[in-house]
Amino acid sequence: MSPRVAAAQDGLISPAAHDALQAWLAAQSALKGAAENTVTAYRGDVVEFLAFMTAHKAEPQGLGALARITVSDMRAWMARMRGAGLGSRSLARKLSAVKAFYRWLAEREGFEPTAVLATRGPKFQKKLPRPLSETAARDIIERVESQSDISWIAARDVAVLTLLWGCGLRISEALGLKAEDAPLASSLRIHGKGGKERVVPVLPVARQAVDEYLQLCPHPARTGDPLFRAVRGGALNPRTIQKVMAEARMACGLPASATPHAMRHSFATHLLDAGGDLRAIQELLGHASLSTTQAYTAVDTARLMEVYRNAHPKA
Repeated sequence: MSPRVAAAQDGLISPAAHDALQAWLAAQSALKGAAENTVTAYRGDVVEFLAFMTAHKAEPQGLGALARITVSDMRAWMARMRGAGLGSRSLARKLSAVKAFYRWLAEREGFEPTAVLATRGPKFQKKLPRPLSETAARDIIERVESQSDISWIAARDVAVLTLLWGCGLRISEALGLKAEDAPLASSLRIHGKGGKERVVPVLPVARQAVDEYLQLCPHPARTGDPLFRAVRGGALNPRTIQKVMAEARMACGLPASATPHAMRHSFATHLLDAGGDLRAIQELLGHASLSTTQAYTAVDTARLMEVYRNAHPKA
């Protein structure tokens, strides 16, 4: 959405609705630990909804008017979103944000939000994580080790990818490590999405990869500096690792789904394959909900069924 459109939609919202939205967003950030990007997305989704209702009703939508939203109004909004080319997944996300806002608003203002909360979202096929096989993950790291002519950069890239696969870190978490975090201990305290904190074990191979990188890195390691450095010494950009991974996957003949985040998926799937407990894997990944982690069991089942279809004599 362009800044001009966003500003125009903001102008359609009544002061009371605007104040209520700001209070809800503050609660999401302070009480529920929602990440800044999440709060921004929530705001955009709800502002768009409120602006539509103002135009749809042809009158300012104060708190009293918002309490009288009907099923017909909700259908009109969803039809407009569909007509604008919004996909099922994006519409479901917007509806989820609107419902969350209404649930909070109804409790605060004392009205019945059934028309909004009962609105059914569109059905869509959830995307399953696409992890790499153990062999493919090893091949990627071996390839990355030989991609750069500069030894410390090759060691850096290997260290980052080894942390993604060996510790299940998000790329932002790996690149968020500081110089004072090294040498890595047997476990790391990670601050993930929404400020959620978790402790992850660090395999010896990951500690070794980071040590080798630090021995070769030409930039001095001062407190507060990023652990992983760009060529000129600044913080390493995630895009750099994405490009490194893209080059390696093409050389290894792997699909476009072989991204840095796929290394994190591989961490979870390989633990599950080895008999890891789902709750423990949830903690290691930093998932707020077990249902997110359960997606990996679906991956395991899908792979098992593929083996079954290919190997069973009657399949």
